[in-house]
Amino acid sequence: MPLQSINPATGEVLRTFSMLSDDALRLRIGQAAEAAAVQRALPLEHRTLYLRKLAALLDEEGDNLARTVTLETGKPLRSARAEIALCADAARFYAEQAPRMLAPELLQSENGQSYVQWSPMGVVLAVMSWESPIWHVLRFAIPALVGGNAILLKHAASVPQCAMQLEALIRRAGFGRGTLSALLIDSGTVERVLGEERVAAVTVTGSESTGRAVAAQAGWLLKKSALHLPGSDPMVVMPSADLEAAVATAARALASGSQTTRLVVSSSIFNDFQHRLVSAVEALKVGDPLKDGTDVGPLGTAEAVNILAEQVAAAVTSGGRIVTGGTRLIGSGNFFEPTILSDVPRTAPVARDALAGPVALLFRANDLADAMAIANDTPFGRSASLWTKEPSEQQQLIAGIEAGSVALNGLQVDTARAPVGGTKRSGYGRELGAAGLREFMIAKTVLIGQ
Repeated sequence: MPLQSINPATGEVLRTFSMLSDDALRLRIGQAAEAAAVQRALPLEHRTLYLRKLAALLDEEGDNLARTVTLETGKPLRSARAEIALCADAARFYAEQAPRMLAPELLQSENGQSYVQWSPMGVVLAVMSWESPIWHVLRFAIPALVGGNAILLKHAASVPQCAMQLEALIRRAGFGRGTLSALLIDSGTVERVLGEERVAAVTVTGSESTGRAVAAQAGWLLKKSALHLPGSDPMVVMPSADLEAAVATAARALASGSQTTRLVVSSSIFNDFQHRLVSAVEALKVGDPLKDGTDVGPLGTAEAVNILAEQVAAAVTSGGRIVTGGTRLIGSGNFFEPTILSDVPRTAPVARDALAGPVALLFRANDLADAMAIANDTPFGRSASLWTKEPSEQQQLIAGIEAGSVALNGLQVDTARAPVGGTKRSGYGRELGAAGLREFMIAKTVLIGQ
């Protein structure tokens, strides 16, 4: 069955791609193994040079690549441009910092001087989702490549053009053939690729079900895995918070479809916060993601809209109330109204589940302890946004919130300089920062005798 690139704003089929034949897939796996050997032998300064070239290409061709992102995912064009700029920054960061991060670490032992050196794992399989289709690949791939690995990319079926353009960019930056290979295959073929002896490890950015399936196989094969799965991220807003800034941030998060979907607000400011948020959300412009001024575009796939509509309906059935929005917009695109829900029982599954789209749930908290209990009442633990000016509350929230990262009086945003990753059912492993660079490296201990 061919892969179709479909514009989620119109339903138009943009391009059709044939899936790889068995022979073509075997060839690409072999090329990746050869590329991994070349990468391992290549001096680090050559790989950092290629990253600088990649950054320059992203700068020069960012608008064209951003347009592809918008056409395949529905992400507003200005957000897609910001995504590409973030990738260029990451390439420059690792070009500068990789030599320091990968330098041998001297050890003192009873046997004399020893050290730890970092070696690449080899071929890493990357299974990726359609959201942020360039950044989510490159935030893993840039450090993996500069570390000397090669990558087999199984991207989401809905973004084949993004996948192919990524492969071409990496090649044009100077990396050899097979260093990043886009595999146009179906999900069922992932098991076969991971089972290849030449594939050393796997990373997943995607759904919980995909993560579970891949991790189970990787565990059985005793292969390294990293999972970056959805979140049901809380925003905690206490009475001392800058309410105007908190509301603006919540509306921006909702518009972007980020997973900051559970808004936990102190009861003393709840009504004011809700009133302001409704006004901000109703002012968001929904429409053509290619047009300037559009805040909310369509979801990437029709399936994503159907799932979101079912979750909103389940919230209402459980006793929740739609404050604004709540319906799929009629037309050819995958549009869903920006939506705020309130009074959803904490025991309802939707109150704890991940929501992928412009929907947020409001919860009323009696005090700080209650706010933390609500925030942590989810099986996920990706990130949290914490709003308070009180130092004691800040410290209690930082210590008590179960998440891979927290942002004080702001929203968690990716930066190449700091590691990101989840806990609980949001996955394990880290991307970005020094931890992300070393995620797919082997720490080899070298003991030097007298």
